[in-house]
Amino acid sequence: MIRYALRCEKEHEFEAWFRSSADYDRALAAGETACPICGPARVAKMPMAPSLGRGDGQRRAEQPAEKPVADNGGEKPEKLLLAAAPDPRQQALLQAMRELRKQVTEHADYVGDRFADEARKIHYKETEARGIYGEATTEEAKKLVEEGIEFQPLPTFPEERN
Repeated sequence: MIRYALRCEKEHEFEAWFRSSADYDRALAAGETACPICGPARVAKMPMAPSLGRGDGQRRAEQPAEKPVADNGGEKPEKLLLAAAPDPRQQALLQAMRELRKQVTEHADYVGDRFADEARKIHYKETEARGIYGEATTEEAKKLVEEGIEFQPLPTFPEERN
């Protein structure tokens, strides 16, 4: 898995995981990469530092940041191991998205890869209206939009791709 640091055209920064760089390129070309804050927007990779291995297959530990010291009499500066806290707004948004997905999957009918056909039947009143969820290809989703059939993609989360 590859973790990319991404930024949308509205300057929102976020991370996303992909199986390979080709998988990222495919998702970007298909319009499947969206900003978790503002939704569909143009997304681009941000510059990233590579994570280098030690040569024995393990990753090298990050170097701790040095604690600033005004004057310590010529001694080596004390080092602290630091970690950034997650943005509470992002965590709240992710929790809301998880709750939305849970509500849909608990209260709607799963129709699998028949989603586009079932959505059409409901839209054209060929079957009883009900909540559904399932899978559709990018091409099927585009055709649904062209027909004026409303739907929303369910959010996916990094832990589901591992």
